Amino acid sequence: MSASEAAGQDSLADGRQAWTRLAAAVALSTIGGVGMWSVVVALPAVQAEFGALRAGASLPYTLAMVGFAFGGVLMGRLADRFGVMLPILGGTVALGLGYIGAGLSTSLWQFALAHGLLIGFLGSSATFGPLIADTSQFFVRRRGLAVAICASGNYLAGTFWPPVVQYFIATAGWRATHIGIGLFCIATMLPLALLLRRRPPAAATGRRPRSACRPSACRGCWPSPASPAASLCRCRRFISSPIAATSAMASPTGRRCCR
Repeated sequence: MSASEAAGQDSLADGRQAWTRLAAAVALSTIGGVGMWSVVVALPAVQAEFGALRAGASLPYTLAMVGFAFGGVLMGRLADRFGVMLPILGGTVALGLGYIGAGLSTSLWQFALAHGLLIGFLGSSATFGPLIADTSQFFVRRRGLAVAICASGNYLAGTFWPPVVQYFIATAGWRATHIGIGLFCIATMLPLALLLRRRPPAAATGRRPRSACRPSACRGCWPSPASPAASLCRCRRFISSPIAATSAMASPTGRRCCR
Protein backbone atom coordinates (compact mmCIF):
# COMPACT_ATOMS: atom_id res chain seq x y z
CA MET A 1 0.00 0.00 0.00
CA SER A 2 1.38 3.42 -0.97
CA ALA A 3 1.41 6.51 1.23
CA SER A 4 -1.39 8.06 -0.87
CA GLU A 5 -3.54 4.96 -0.39
CA ALA A 6 -2.89 5.12 3.33
CA ALA A 7 -3.98 8.76 3.36
CA GLY A 8 -7.14 7.75 1.49
CA GLN A 9 -7.89 5.15 4.10
CA ASP A 10 -7.36 7.64 6.90
CA SER A 11 -9.92 9.97 5.27
CA LEU A 12 -12.59 7.28 5.69
CA ALA A 13 -12.87 8.03 9.40
CA ASP A 14 -16.16 9.81 10.21
CA GLY A 15 -17.00 9.85 6.50
CA ARG A 16 -20.02 8.68 4.56
CA GLN A 17 -18.72 5.14 4.28
CA ALA A 18 -18.20 4.99 8.04
CA TRP A 19 -21.87 5.82 8.60
CA THR A 20 -22.90 3.30 5.97
CA ARG A 21 -20.89 0.65 7.81
CA LEU A 22 -22.52 1.70 11.05
CA ALA A 23 -26.00 1.25 9.56
CA ALA A 24 -25.01 -2.20 8.27
CA ALA A 25 -23.56 -3.10 11.66
CA VAL A 26 -26.76 -2.10 13.48
CA ALA A 27 -28.83 -4.16 11.04
CA LEU A 28 -26.53 -7.17 11.45
CA SER A 29 -26.59 -6.86 15.23
CA THR A 30 -30.38 -6.57 15.26
CA ILE A 31 -30.89 -9.59 13.01
CA GLY A 32 -28.12 -11.70 14.55
CA GLY A 33 -29.31 -10.89 18.06
CA VAL A 34 -32.26 -13.23 17.52
CA GLY A 35 -30.16 -15.98 19.07
CA MET A 36 -30.40 -14.32 22.47
CA TRP A 37 -34.16 -13.76 22.45
CA SER A 38 -36.02 -16.41 20.45
CA VAL A 39 -35.33 -19.34 22.74
CA VAL A 40 -37.08 -17.63 25.66
CA VAL A 41 -40.25 -17.17 23.64
CA ALA A 42 -40.16 -20.72 22.28
CA LEU A 43 -39.48 -22.32 25.67
CA PRO A 44 -43.11 -23.23 26.58
CA ALA A 45 -43.76 -24.82 23.18
CA VAL A 46 -40.47 -26.73 23.24
CA GLN A 47 -41.13 -27.91 26.78
CA ALA A 48 -44.54 -29.25 25.76
CA GLU A 49 -43.14 -30.86 22.61
CA PHE A 50 -40.45 -32.86 24.41
CA GLY A 51 -42.32 -33.35 27.70
CA ALA A 52 -39.46 -31.86 29.71
CA LEU A 53 -39.42 -30.13 33.06
CA ARG A 54 -38.91 -26.37 33.11
CA ALA A 55 -35.34 -26.80 34.37
CA GLY A 56 -34.49 -29.08 31.45
CA ALA A 57 -36.28 -26.91 28.92
CA SER A 58 -34.20 -23.89 29.99
CA LEU A 59 -30.94 -25.69 29.09
CA PRO A 60 -30.90 -24.35 25.49
CA TYR A 61 -31.01 -20.78 26.79
CA THR A 62 -28.18 -21.47 29.25
CA LEU A 63 -25.98 -23.00 26.56
CA ALA A 64 -26.77 -20.18 24.15
CA MET A 65 -25.67 -17.55 26.67
CA VAL A 66 -22.49 -19.42 27.63
CA GLY A 67 -21.70 -19.97 23.97
CA PHE A 68 -22.31 -16.29 23.24
CA ALA A 69 -19.83 -15.28 25.94
CA PHE A 70 -16.99 -17.55 24.86
CA GLY A 71 -17.75 -17.22 21.17
CA GLY A 72 -17.32 -13.46 21.41
CA VAL A 73 -13.68 -13.97 22.37
CA LEU A 74 -13.06 -16.27 19.41
CA MET A 75 -14.86 -14.03 16.93
CA GLY A 76 -13.01 -10.98 18.23
CA ARG A 77 -9.71 -12.73 17.66
CA LEU A 78 -10.72 -13.66 14.12
CA ALA A 79 -11.84 -10.08 13.45
CA ASP A 80 -8.47 -8.75 14.62
CA ARG A 81 -6.60 -11.13 12.35
CA PHE A 82 -8.73 -11.26 9.20
CA GLY A 83 -11.12 -8.32 9.43
CA VAL A 84 -14.69 -8.33 10.66
CA MET A 85 -16.28 -9.59 7.44
CA LEU A 86 -14.95 -13.15 7.80
CA PRO A 87 -16.40 -13.87 11.27
CA ILE A 88 -19.68 -12.23 10.23
CA LEU A 89 -19.94 -14.48 7.16
CA GLY A 90 -19.09 -17.57 9.20
CA GLY A 91 -21.43 -16.52 11.99
CA THR A 92 -24.27 -15.98 9.53
CA VAL A 93 -23.93 -19.47 8.10
CA ALA A 94 -23.68 -20.98 11.60
CA LEU A 95 -26.71 -19.01 12.77
CA GLY A 96 -28.81 -20.13 9.82
CA LEU A 97 -27.76 -23.76 10.16
CA GLY A 98 -28.35 -23.61 13.91
CA TYR A 99 -31.94 -22.49 13.54
CA ILE A 100 -32.65 -24.97 10.78
CA GLY A 101 -31.11 -27.71 12.91
CA ALA A 102 -33.12 -26.62 15.94
CA GLY A 103 -36.32 -26.76 13.90
CA LEU A 104 -35.49 -30.31 12.76
CA SER A 105 -34.31 -31.57 16.17
CA THR A 106 -35.88 -34.74 17.52
CA SER A 107 -34.78 -34.37 21.15
CA LEU A 108 -34.17 -31.64 23.67
CA TRP A 109 -30.43 -32.34 23.62
CA GLN A 110 -30.24 -31.73 19.89
CA PHE A 111 -32.21 -28.52 20.31
CA ALA A 112 -29.89 -27.42 23.14
CA LEU A 113 -26.69 -28.22 21.23
CA ALA A 114 -27.91 -26.31 18.19
CA HIS A 115 -28.42 -23.25 20.40
CA GLY A 116 -25.21 -23.59 22.37
CA LEU A 117 -22.78 -24.39 19.55
CA LEU A 118 -24.19 -22.98 16.31
CA ILE A 119 -26.49 -20.19 17.45
CA GLY A 120 -24.65 -18.92 20.52
CA PHE A 121 -20.96 -19.82 20.16
CA LEU A 122 -20.53 -19.42 16.39
CA GLY A 123 -23.55 -17.35 15.38
CA SER A 124 -24.84 -14.48 17.50
CA SER A 125 -21.46 -13.93 19.15
CA ALA A 126 -20.11 -12.58 15.84
CA THR A 127 -22.74 -9.84 15.70
CA PHE A 128 -21.96 -7.99 18.93
CA GLY A 129 -18.41 -7.46 20.20
CA PRO A 130 -16.60 -7.70 16.83
CA LEU A 131 -18.99 -5.21 15.23
CA ILE A 132 -18.56 -2.72 18.07
CA ALA A 133 -14.77 -2.97 17.89
CA ASP A 134 -14.79 -2.59 14.11
CA THR A 135 -17.12 0.41 14.24
CA SER A 136 -14.87 2.22 16.70
CA GLN A 137 -12.00 2.11 14.20
CA PHE A 138 -13.93 4.06 11.56
CA PHE A 139 -14.78 7.02 13.81
CA VAL A 140 -12.65 9.58 15.61
CA ARG A 141 -14.71 12.69 16.43
CA ARG A 142 -17.97 10.79 16.97
CA ARG A 143 -16.58 7.49 18.18
CA GLY A 144 -18.58 7.39 21.40
CA LEU A 145 -21.84 8.05 19.57
CA ALA A 146 -21.06 5.45 16.91
CA VAL A 147 -20.20 2.77 19.47
CA ALA A 148 -23.38 3.47 21.42
CA ILE A 149 -25.50 3.23 18.26
CA CYS A 150 -23.81 -0.02 17.24
CA ALA A 151 -24.31 -1.55 20.69
CA SER A 152 -28.00 -0.70 20.57
CA GLY A 153 -28.55 -3.23 17.79
CA ASN A 154 -28.51 -6.09 20.25
CA TYR A 155 -31.25 -4.43 22.29
CA LEU A 156 -33.25 -3.53 19.24
CA ALA A 157 -33.27 -7.28 18.63
CA GLY A 158 -34.87 -7.70 22.05
CA THR A 159 -37.62 -5.31 20.99
CA PHE A 160 -38.17 -6.69 17.51
CA TRP A 161 -37.79 -10.46 17.72
CA PRO A 162 -39.92 -11.64 20.70
CA PRO A 163 -43.30 -10.48 19.29
CA VAL A 164 -42.37 -11.71 15.81
CA VAL A 165 -41.32 -15.14 17.11
CA GLN A 166 -44.41 -15.35 19.31
CA TYR A 167 -46.70 -14.58 16.38
CA PHE A 168 -45.21 -17.19 14.09
CA ILE A 169 -45.08 -19.85 16.80
CA ALA A 170 -48.79 -19.29 17.40
CA THR A 171 -49.64 -19.47 13.70
CA ALA A 172 -47.09 -21.88 12.18
CA GLY A 173 -45.53 -23.76 15.10
CA TRP A 174 -42.11 -23.50 16.66
CA ARG A 175 -40.38 -25.84 14.19
CA ALA A 176 -41.41 -23.91 11.09
CA THR A 177 -40.61 -20.65 12.89
CA HIS A 178 -37.05 -21.74 13.65
CA ILE A 179 -36.45 -22.91 10.09
CA GLY A 180 -37.86 -19.64 8.78
CA ILE A 181 -35.59 -17.62 11.07
CA GLY A 182 -32.56 -19.56 9.80
CA LEU A 183 -33.41 -18.91 6.17
CA PHE A 184 -34.16 -15.24 6.89
CA CYS A 185 -30.81 -14.74 8.64
CA ILE A 186 -28.85 -16.23 5.75
CA ALA A 187 -30.78 -14.27 3.12
CA THR A 188 -30.40 -10.89 4.84
CA MET A 189 -27.10 -11.05 6.71
CA LEU A 190 -24.84 -12.32 3.93
CA PRO A 191 -25.39 -9.23 1.70
CA LEU A 192 -24.98 -6.92 4.70
CA ALA A 193 -21.70 -8.61 5.66
CA LEU A 194 -20.23 -7.78 2.25
CA LEU A 195 -20.56 -4.08 3.09
CA LEU A 196 -17.90 -4.58 5.78
CA ARG A 197 -15.17 -5.93 3.50
CA ARG A 198 -12.97 -2.80 3.72
CA ARG A 199 -10.35 -2.93 6.46
CA PRO A 200 -10.11 -0.16 9.08
CA PRO A 201 -8.14 3.03 8.27
CA ALA A 202 -4.44 2.77 8.96
CA ALA A 203 -4.59 5.58 11.53
CA ALA A 204 -7.03 3.60 13.65
CA THR A 205 -4.67 0.65 13.98
CA GLY A 206 -1.70 2.71 15.14
CA ARG A 207 0.47 1.17 12.40
CA ARG A 208 1.92 2.45 9.13
CA PRO A 209 2.01 0.51 5.85
CA ARG A 210 5.45 -0.84 4.99
CA SER A 211 5.71 1.23 1.81
CA ALA A 212 5.22 4.42 3.80
CA CYS A 213 8.08 3.70 6.19
CA ARG A 214 11.52 5.17 5.97
CA PRO A 215 14.31 2.87 4.83
CA SER A 216 15.84 3.12 8.29
CA ALA A 217 12.71 1.53 9.72
CA CYS A 218 14.10 -1.90 8.94
CA ARG A 219 16.81 -1.20 11.52
CA GLY A 220 14.49 0.17 14.17
CA CYS A 221 12.03 2.99 14.74
CA TRP A 222 12.05 6.77 14.71
CA PRO A 223 10.16 9.52 16.54
CA SER A 224 6.67 10.29 15.29
CA PRO A 225 6.23 14.09 15.51
CA ALA A 226 2.60 13.91 14.40
CA SER A 227 1.66 11.74 17.38
CA PRO A 228 3.67 12.31 20.58
CA ALA A 229 1.92 9.37 22.20
CA ALA A 230 2.23 7.10 19.16
CA SER A 231 1.62 3.47 19.97
CA LEU A 232 4.26 0.85 19.37
CA CYS A 233 4.24 -0.92 16.05
CA ARG A 234 4.09 -4.65 15.38
CA CYS A 235 7.54 -4.74 13.74
CA ARG A 236 8.96 -8.14 14.72
CA ARG A 237 12.54 -6.91 15.02
CA PHE A 238 11.45 -4.07 17.23
CA ILE A 239 9.16 -5.85 19.65
CA SER A 240 11.62 -8.71 20.00
CA SER A 241 13.85 -6.39 22.03
CA PRO A 242 12.40 -5.69 25.50
CA ILE A 243 14.94 -2.94 26.13
CA ALA A 244 14.03 -1.13 22.91
CA ALA A 245 10.33 -1.50 23.60
CA THR A 246 10.71 -0.11 27.13
CA SER A 247 12.76 2.87 25.99
CA ALA A 248 10.23 3.67 23.26
CA MET A 249 7.33 3.67 25.70
CA ALA A 250 9.27 5.99 28.01
CA SER A 251 10.19 8.38 25.21
CA PRO A 252 8.22 11.69 25.28
CA THR A 253 8.17 11.81 21.46
CA GLY A 254 6.92 8.29 20.93
CA ARG A 255 8.26 5.75 18.47
CA ARG A 256 6.78 4.30 15.32
CA CYS A 257 7.89 1.93 12.60
CA CYS A 258 6.40 -0.22 9.87
CA ARG A 259 4.59 -3.55 10.27
